[in-house]
Amino acid sequence: MISANHPRLSALIAQEKTSIALGVVYPCDATSLGAAVEAARLALAEVLLIGPRPLIEATAQQSSLDISACTVIDTPADPKAAAKIATELVRNQRVAVLMKGSLHTDELMAAVVNRETGLRTARRISHVLICDIPSYHKLLALTDCVVNLAPTLAQKKEMLHDAIVVLHRLGIAKPKVAIVAAVEVVNPAMVATTDAAELVRLAAGGAFPAATIEGPFGFDNAISRESAAIKGIQSSVSGDPDLLLLPNLEAANILFKSLIYMASGACAGVITGASVPIVLTSRADSVFSRIASVALAIRIARASEESKD
Repeated sequence: MISANHPRLSALIAQEKTSIALGVVYPCDATSLGAAVEAARLALAEVLLIGPRPLIEATAQQSSLDISACTVIDTPADPKAAAKIATELVRNQRVAVLMKGSLHTDELMAAVVNRETGLRTARRISHVLICDIPSYHKLLALTDCVVNLAPTLAQKKEMLHDAIVVLHRLGIAKPKVAIVAAVEVVNPAMVATTDAAELVRLAAGGAFPAATIEGPFGFDNAISRESAAIKGIQSSVSGDPDLLLLPNLEAANILFKSLIYMASGACAGVITGASVPIVLTSRADSVFSRIASVALAIRIARASEESKD
């Protein structure tokens, strides 16, 4: 699958041909089932359709989708039951990546974060988005656009760690990180700026050795070297960040949707902090973005397995 406007995500899709098991949870509408079938067609992974067989087969027939390349894991006709079975498959090492189908996000994530039967780790659940924007010269990561509403300093530290790991999995040895706020000066009345200053201090002390971290930045001087120069900011990150750490979910969510709808961007997203990467899709996501998200999650899972060898 190739998008002429998004060559970097297209390359990621083309590079991932694996036998890693992808579990698509409750793929009972044409959109989610179609993405699963496309992932199988592209040989991104071994695709398991985790849901009620009669409903999956009926959806395939109604939508003219060939599911013969996928394996159906039959479950009760209850999204919550399917999500629970999916987490069991992960714990039994049958599935290495999960993808949301047509169930609600809270139905899947309730099973993921269940303390007894879920996929919790010592890390906080967060979300990393990788954006391919025609007007930007490389992939740009954002965190957190989906999960953490108003992260604390401690939570931002975990989010930052996990996002840096994702970029390492993409082959970026020392990502440049811009911590974004409304302004580029530290103002005690603006928590985003004081958090940024503390994260930079921690980075200087060795907390994030495999990244260059600077901030606070306004969005303009994070993304534009010219804007930074006008304001007298000397930075190796300005104009060249690999990752933007955003102050809260509202700012992050508005930014990423603006990049899609006003800057012709395409984005691939993955949940981090669970025992396996998880692809959370939105009903508005394009097929290309869904497949790019699968490829990103597969890359993370594959690299994690290789690092254990």
